This record gives sequence, structure tokens and C-alpha cells, in this order.
Amino acid sequence: MKYIKYVIIKKTLKKSMKGGTMYRGERPKKGDVVKIIAYKHDGSIHRIWHKNVVLEADEQVLILANNRTLVTESDGRTWVTKEIALVYFHNECWFNIICMFREDGVHYYSNLSSPFAYDVDGVKYIDYDLDIKKYPDGKYFLLDEDEYNQNKVRYKYGEKIDKILKYNVNKLQEWIDKNHGALAPDFADVWLENYEKIMGEDQNVKRKI
Repeated sequence: MKYIKYVIIKKTLKKSMKGGTMYRGERPKKGDVVKIIAYKHDGSIHRIWHKNVVLEADEQVLILANNRTLVTESDGRTWVTKEIALVYFHNECWFNIICMFREDGVHYYSNLSSPFAYDVDGVKYIDYDLDIKKYPDGKYFLLDEDEYNQNKVRYKYGEKIDKILKYNVNKLQEWIDKNHGALAPDFADVWLENYEKIMGEDQNVKRKI
């Protein structure tokens, strides 16, 4: 069953790259609570974030937020996040960006991945190992290159995906250097305010969380 769902993701992604929608079925609405499901290239589940509130969902961008949400790892281990986080997806980017609000400021963790797809099960993407972590002082680092090189062979990513991912590493570094997209100075504050407003006004969302 999980492989069938993965095939659906790949078909949705191919359609989106030809100008189609990232949403299979009805688009989620502001205040909906959805899962985020990350897969590996072979179709196995990598990680699940169980409860995320939809802040924005249009044809290009999907913005979610979570706070102390349950996370399930591929081996069945579970843990709970410690802080409020925003999760940013863009249909033209092979990465997603997590903004985590901590005592010393906003930390950014960007996953190199396929663009997102959405269906009744939740928001889905394929994780491609590489990550970039940006600290509040502006310094950032590319992580997990060894894991990527191993998995590139193990999962047979192929030359096309390898080129796309390397291009998107450079694109993401440009975004960081230019404070673009979810890395813009006011992005985190504006969408944190939106999240707090939804949580303060909508009792139905609170019950789902």
C-alpha cells in the first residue's frame, strides 16, 4: 500500500512539472490539520510529522505550522518536537524550509527534496538526504554529503536527479544569501503571527491539535 501511495506522489510530481497542480483532489484550507509524510527514493517512509496546521495553500506555495507535534521515524521510534515551527514548500523548488523558533532566534533547516504533493493522506515529498542548516547569526552549513553519496548509489538516483539536486543546493544557498522566500527577514514573524491568530480564534483547530 505504501508503495502505491508513493507511485501516486511521483505521478503528481511529474504532472506538476508540466504545469499541473500539486494537489490531488481538494486543496487543503487554512486551519486544516494535515500530516507531512517524507519518503525515500525507493518508496519507503522516512519520517512523519503527524499534526500540522495549514496557514496558506495556493498553486505555488504551501505553508504549515506545528508545535510539539508527534514525529514517527522509519524504524517506528517516536519523539515530540520542542518548539513552534513553520514549514515552507514551493512547487518549483527541490527543497523545503523549516523555521524553528528558539530562545536565541530563528533556526532554519532546509531539506533537499522533491517538490511537494498533496492528497487525502497529507503533504508528501521525497527526501534526498542533503540538508542546509542556517543559524540566527547568519552562518549556514551543508550537511549529510556522505549520506547523499551513499544513497545516490544505493537508490540509483540517476544523473538527472543528481543534476537537479546540485542545482537546487546552489539555488537554496542563493536564497539564503539574498534572504529570499521563507528566509526573508519578516517571513517568520508574519507567519508566526498568522499561526497564533488561527490558534487563538479557531477552537476546532485546537481540538484537532
